[in-house]
Amino acid sequence: MSEQRPLRLGIVGLGTVGMGVIRLLATNEALITRRAGRPIQVVAISARDRNKDRGVDLSAFDWVDDMHELALRPDVDVVVELVGGSDGPALTLARTTLGAGKPFVTANKAMLAHHGLDLARLAEKAGVALKYEAAVAGGIPVIKGLREGAAANEISRVYGILNGTCNYILSTMEAEGRDFADVLKEAQELGYAEADPSFDIDGIDAAHKLSILASLAFGTEINFDQVDITGIRAVIAADIAEAADLGYRIRLIAMAENGTDGLFQRVHPMLVPEGHSLAHVNGSLNAIVADGNFVGSLFFQGRGAGDGPTASAVVADLIDVARDEYGDPFAMPVASLARQPKADAGQRKGRYYLRFMVKDRPGVLAEIATAMRDAGVSVESLIQRGATADDSVLLVVVTHVTAQSAVTDTLHRLSGSDSLIGDPMVMHILD
Repeated sequence: MSEQRPLRLGIVGLGTVGMGVIRLLATNEALITRRAGRPIQVVAISARDRNKDRGVDLSAFDWVDDMHELALRPDVDVVVELVGGSDGPALTLARTTLGAGKPFVTANKAMLAHHGLDLARLAEKAGVALKYEAAVAGGIPVIKGLREGAAANEISRVYGILNGTCNYILSTMEAEGRDFADVLKEAQELGYAEADPSFDIDGIDAAHKLSILASLAFGTEINFDQVDITGIRAVIAADIAEAADLGYRIRLIAMAENGTDGLFQRVHPMLVPEGHSLAHVNGSLNAIVADGNFVGSLFFQGRGAGDGPTASAVVADLIDVARDEYGDPFAMPVASLARQPKADAGQRKGRYYLRFMVKDRPGVLAEIATAMRDAGVSVESLIQRGATADDSVLLVVVTHVTAQSAVTDTLHRLSGSDSLIGDPMVMHILD
């Protein structure tokens, strides 16, 4: 049998991941050809800086300065977008590619979180693939796992650790007893965190990924604007230590549930019991749990970023395209996705960790206890540490199961109190 025509790629974006894709295709060329049923070849590339030394000879590929011209070339069958950004050039490239009736492969979670439904409609209209395994959790095949492996299940909840930068910072603080700012600086020096780390440490990156997972898991429209987001900037070394004494580890947890009251999506630092698998996910690893009604709990873990894992996910998508194996981007036609209202987070019940820094003077504990009593919050345990050099006292309260609205009411009653130093820290406890 004669060899099939190669799948010809145009790659836009030659950063860490783009170069990783080129190296992976070259290193595993024979294996990829056998698995794809035909060769996968790069024919054209585009990036901002033509003259940058990327450590690899790119002379075999046509350089195209205009990425949109690249998408329309007759010798490009599929476009791989590795530029990033929710709007701007990446979005225009996606629309140009799909509008031209060509498959589009991307690692761009921000673009999908904001424009995924519109792009899925374009892909459906053109009858081509929109693939994005690399957009969530790097090399972990969670998109394929939810869209295909668990397709017969009703998923009740999907949650996990979706940002390697935050997980590196929190687990390093835990292991070494260091403060947030110190570990963040080290993460930047090691390349785990960007020069401007806001998207990571403020939880936005994890929220982008969560909104995509929620759509796949529940068959709902993507709605990034409904995600409640709190990052890890306010977590201090004392929180890590207190959580450990209580039998927990702090992780930034992204969680989504779909119920009769609507779609609940939240990214918050949480206390995870030491016996839970997520408590042992350290460093820059990612992990996701999906609870299905027939399959039970599925646990996905691996490297969530980096050239190797992300390139692996991109090329896995390309192999699907080469085989003509792809379905609807979000597991069903866009018209079939449910439009869910945002669930009222205030009605959710659980246990909470509250940390206060207070002045070392009589009556402070009574003031906090009164506010909690009047808000209807029952205290499970209370820890008070001795005064520090600046006469502040650390006070930690763990609640019994209570509504989130009651915890919010407690903080409202204490707002403006001159007994408190700074803002209280509230973290949910994973059940």
